[in-house]
Amino acid sequence: MVRTKTQHDGAINLKIHLWDFYQEDVRTPSYTLRGPKGNIFCLQFSSTNKFLYAAGTCETVFKFDISYLGSAMDSIRAITCHPTQDEVFMSASEDGTVRYFDERQRRRGMSVQDIIQTENEMTGVQYHPTIEHLFATSDGAGRVMLRDFRMAFGPLVNRTDGGVVQRYNTKITKATCSHLCNPDASSFTFDREGTKLAVTFLNYLPAIYSLSDPNPIAVLSGQNLPDGSPIPPKQRTYKNSCTMKHGSFGGPAQDVDDMYAGGSDDFRGYVWRIPSVSQLTAVRNEISASEWETREMGSSVAFSEGRKESKFVPYEISTPLCRLTGHKSIVNTALFHPHFLHVVTAGVEKNLILHSPTPSSPCTQNLPPSPANVRELRNEDDDEDRANYLSALLGVQPLTVGDVDEAAERQTLSLFDHIIREEGDVDVFVQRRWRTPDSSESEHSSGSEEDDEEPDRDSDLDNLFSAVRPHISFLT
Repeated sequence: MVRTKTQHDGAINLKIHLWDFYQEDVRTPSYTLRGPKGNIFCLQFSSTNKFLYAAGTCETVFKFDISYLGSAMDSIRAITCHPTQDEVFMSASEDGTVRYFDERQRRRGMSVQDIIQTENEMTGVQYHPTIEHLFATSDGAGRVMLRDFRMAFGPLVNRTDGGVVQRYNTKITKATCSHLCNPDASSFTFDREGTKLAVTFLNYLPAIYSLSDPNPIAVLSGQNLPDGSPIPPKQRTYKNSCTMKHGSFGGPAQDVDDMYAGGSDDFRGYVWRIPSVSQLTAVRNEISASEWETREMGSSVAFSEGRKESKFVPYEISTPLCRLTGHKSIVNTALFHPHFLHVVTAGVEKNLILHSPTPSSPCTQNLPPSPANVRELRNEDDDEDRANYLSALLGVQPLTVGDVDEAAERQTLSLFDHIIREEGDVDVFVQRRWRTPDSSESEHSSGSEEDDEEPDRDSDLDNLFSAVRPHISFLT
């Protein structure tokens, strides 16, 4: 059964609900569809029930492909489109699956030949930008892998090791710690050439990898201000502890991406200039296991496959090219425009912010300067922030006075202020201590085992960007 719903509170909140009467106890809709912007007057299933059509006052016919509604059993974390074929894409879901879709093939439902099933939630999937049979995945166990489509999907006899052709080392250790940890790889992205990929780790720094090298060649931090001077005492800097972050490669060059942008818990976006792969590889430090035990390494963090394996200390790019301001809370995403000198940032607020160092496009002609500072966390607001956090957990809507949108925005800021206080200083070596599992993960659909270890869950342009000034907000 299908029905539409209008919320009678002065605003239209239209949804299409699908009810499954084969369930034993029908109390809630099985699926809810969104899309129409006005009253829905008509709904119609196609002859085989694959499509549902909806239309009404918004003068548009909406077509929903309901054959895919039950494909994933949990949240979908990433979608990636084929670099040359519009009809082909893949998705990664928290149910541990990577699913391949080809809209040119008219068939109902998903074939097992189009699914990779793993035992860990998937956090990312992305096609290689120039080699169409390669793609990469990341998962909740912190693992990042490069896979070959030809060995990952299709009949069981054609699959080999889940299609994995490269496993990137994501385990870290330090001299003052006797164990390793495996930070959560919350997202990753390729540069335009596909020679580099950047992995965003929870509770650790973004890491840059060369495509063919399993060990990272650089990590990105905010230890210094863009002018090279140290961060002032008590000033917050780059941190990723509270939300899922997504970064991107970009830059002014037409043939290479030499910059990387990402969001941070300190209410800023960051842009780093990335040297070439050869330069970064040359300055990476490789240390034998025995030397690591005896050499004075201080607080250095290294990547390693095990305590008895060599340690790789990637070069730390500690001075960002610029810091992007204008947000009042956590910045989750930073995205380069593919052609203009623009970076768009988004976070827990309802606004997107467009940043540009020059009026290089019509929409940046009259942008105001970016603020020099960001909002500070105030200790005197701690009690109110905690109350808002508890209200959100309990689903309680607080009483508001004045503009409802502004009140909701204030509550959102307060909620995440509390989360930052509670989770902003997590020690990844305590939170994600790594241990050797009794057995390796099995990718059931590939009929093979992936032997790995599980975590325990307990210039001129510089000057140009350093003066990044204009920004504009878009309501979402």
